Amino acid sequence: MERATFPEIGKISPEFFDAFIYPRLGRQREDVLVGPRHGVDNGIVRVGDGKVMAITTDPIYIVPQYGWEKAAWFSWHILASDVTTSGFPPAFIIPDFNLPIGITEEEFEIIWRIWDQESKKYGAAIVAGHTARYDGTDYPMVGGATFIAIGPEDKYLTPEMARPGDVLVITKGAAIEATGIFASTFVETIRKDLGDDILEAGQAFFYQMSTVDDALTAVEAGVREDGVTAMHDATECGVIGGLYEVAQASHVGLIVDKDKIPVHPAVQAIADRFWMDPYISISEGTLVMTVRPHKVDEVVRRLEAKGIRAAIVGEVLPEEQGRWIIENGVKKPLEHPRVDPFWAAIRRAFEEGLR
Repeated sequence: MERATFPEIGKISPEFFDAFIYPRLGRQREDVLVGPRHGVDNGIVRVGDGKVMAITTDPIYIVPQYGWEKAAWFSWHILASDVTTSGFPPAFIIPDFNLPIGITEEEFEIIWRIWDQESKKYGAAIVAGHTARYDGTDYPMVGGATFIAIGPEDKYLTPEMARPGDVLVITKGAAIEATGIFASTFVETIRKDLGDDILEAGQAFFYQMSTVDDALTAVEAGVREDGVTAMHDATECGVIGGLYEVAQASHVGLIVDKDKIPVHPAVQAIADRFWMDPYISISEGTLVMTVRPHKVDEVVRRLEAKGIRAAIVGEVLPEEQGRWIIENGVKKPLEHPRVDPFWAAIRRAFEEGLR
């Protein structure tokens, strides 16, 4: 049997997770309703009286080139986006900032001010944490944080809850994060090669790199049998990866119409310039949902009333019917992309000295 190994870059593979992580999860407890799963955004723990808490942990991702306010906003929303796929707003936050020696008090004050601002906006309290500067640390990964949400046990969602007959809905479109990041990082290159209109359109995607409002709006229509059944943040491997991960987590099939996945002209132009396939490129800001058929119209209507584009892109099938994608009228098996082209693309852009 081939040994599971670390991928060259990015998240570990399902094989590595299954071989090394999943068999060693400490003591089993009855109050852990959902433990670590590959492709599942949150753990779910019963806390009594019909209540559960949804918990997620991710790196604190700070990119100074965005500008400190934008970088701080993005770092907060990466984490909040995952926890709100539970259907609940964030309630408690525990950040661990392991900062580079070179960061100044003024720069960190901006980061902390934005974290405070966004936490207050969504009703979350920062309840513990750690903040320090260390040798050997560097941007963008400057620590990590845990976000916790609280809600009724009969209302939480995970990507494991999709069921045959559900409709596949996504918000915004493909490669939202890849576009927002490249347009904020390689301004001179995009202006020179693609023009000011593409640059401005690409930069406008930056503040769309969150699914917090998407998730909290969608569940207003109802959950489980009466609405949204599963939600997943399309991060690494993009929209296609996110759709596949929901199917994998829920042990269901699906059929996706690739031509119905929105790709903004600026997204396509920037993806082409930087050697990326937008459909499988990192897309923080795109929420993948499965919805009971009788609530699809209401979910879409609520999202669009908040200015959030929503598209119906396929259907959930019984697992034995397989996982499929239709492209230009041709149906073929859907496979997980495995490697997100964003990481190699941004590394290449820096190596070539693009600005």
